[in-house]
Amino acid sequence: MNAIRTILISLALFVSTAISAGPLTPGLVVAISDGDTITLLTEDKRQIKIRLVGIDTPEKKQAFGSKARDHLASRIFKQDVEVDLRKKDQYGRHLGVIYIGGVDINQSMIQDGYAWFYKHYAKEQPKEEALRYAKAEQDARAKQKGLWADPNPVPPWEFRKEAKEEARAAKAASSYRF
Repeated sequence: MNAIRTILISLALFVSTAISAGPLTPGLVVAISDGDTITLLTEDKRQIKIRLVGIDTPEKKQAFGSKARDHLASRIFKQDVEVDLRKKDQYGRHLGVIYIGGVDINQSMIQDGYAWFYKHYAKEQPKEEALRYAKAEQDARAKQKGLWADPNPVPPWEFRKEAKEEARAAKAASSYRF
């Protein structure tokens, strides 16, 4: 049993480092903004905001938003991590995969039921990574972990869209005069 466990752990470590797109950036996690955004203090003392690639967690005002943030914090806050930085998004945040002890934290957030696999951007991920993330979501759903315990969880992209539409409608209503 121990031999099988050792082999599985070694395989997981190999797979998570084998798919890395480039050199890993080490640093200390100094802030958790929400369930999918952190601030990393690099070895050269730069602070960089990182959006966890391939996942989307509930918004702060959404069901499970605080729980997702707290879960991420429990895993990596004030911890030394390594980040596979990919590119920057339209808000200037770096997109990356967070590793601690060789474990893909982005995937763990999905697996533990605190994030959706962000399928919309799957084509920008290595195929093996996207497949692992999709499988992690499927497993979390089947086990009703975290947000999947809710009978009708609302994906964050739909929540954001509804919030924008409500804000537009409220603005239009306030500008209407008799």
